[in-house]
This record gives sequence, structure tokens and C-alpha cells, in this order.
Amino acid sequence: MLELGTQLPAFALPDAVTGKSVSSGSLLGTPASVVAFICNHCPYVIHIRDQLAEFGRWCEEGGVKMVAISSNDVATYPQDGPEAMAAEARRVGYPFPYLYDETQAVARAFRAACTPDLYVFDARGKLAYRGQFDDSRPGNGKPVTGHDVRQAVEALLSGKQPDPNQRPSIGCSLKWKSGEAPDWA
Repeated sequence: MLELGTQLPAFALPDAVTGKSVSSGSLLGTPASVVAFICNHCPYVIHIRDQLAEFGRWCEEGGVKMVAISSNDVATYPQDGPEAMAAEARRVGYPFPYLYDETQAVARAFRAACTPDLYVFDARGKLAYRGQFDDSRPGNGKPVTGHDVRQAVEALLSGKQPDPNQRPSIGCSLKWKSGEAPDWA
């Protein structure tokens, strides 16, 4: 996992919906910002996607900037490509940009391992939270609430740091291009 206090990795990626480039710099200047690694086909993402969209609206209302990034290899998983991403974002109602990381360089910079994988940065762009959305999983009967990531954002909004005891995400591994999986994957 990326170490707490790490500076927000620099990136500029196309939004699958608008085609416009969105940079990491656009996330700075607010008390908190959220980066979520997701994809269209993962059952863990499908399980939380409606609440993830709701969480995005909650962030927007609170002045918290958020983006989602798909980094999967589209040669193997074409359903995670830009056209399908745009359709999914519209269908689910994602209020945040859904960015396409074709080279997988951004996923590497974040040391992203799975989908969903969430990161929360403070006003200075320092990593304050990395981990799970909440403890709900497909089939475990727990409601999807976004509790863990919401609690981290709320701490930053109130001028505090999130609890450093954070649970890593559980989900589908990122789909790396053939022979290019990093050593942590």
C-alpha cells in the first residue's frame, strides 16, 4: 500500500465521458480529494457502484473533489474501455470524472492493486487514507455505506487526520497488460 503522507502522484488522463483531460492538480485546493480505482466488470465494484455514485454526490456537495480511474488492460477486458466506461458512468450517474489510464502508469504510481481501491488526500495533497470503501462485499449481507472512506473525508473536513489503522481494499486484481504486472500485484 502507498505510504500515508505520500504526495498525490501527478497525472493527466482523459475523462471517458467528456474526452477532456483531467489532471491531479485539479484535485488540489480543497480540504480533501478522493481517487477511486474502479472498472466496469468487477463484481466488487458492481456491488458498491450505486453508493459510490451517492458518495460522489456527497463529496461534490461538501466541496470535496473526486475522480475514478480505470486502469485495466482493455485488450483482455474490452468492457473496461473508454466507450463502455462512458456508458457506465452515465447509466450509474457518476458525478465525478471517470478517467482512462491506458498505459497503467497512474495505477503504478498509486500502487493500486485492485478494484475498488480508494485514496483520500488532504488539502496539501498528502495521502491521508488508502483502503476499502467499507466492509460490505458481494454476498456477505452487510449494507454498502462507504463508511470507511466517508469517515476519512469527514475527519479531514473537520481539520483532523483519519485514523491511521486502515483496512486495505478487497476486490478484483487490476488487469495488468501481459507480462507487466508490478511486484506488488
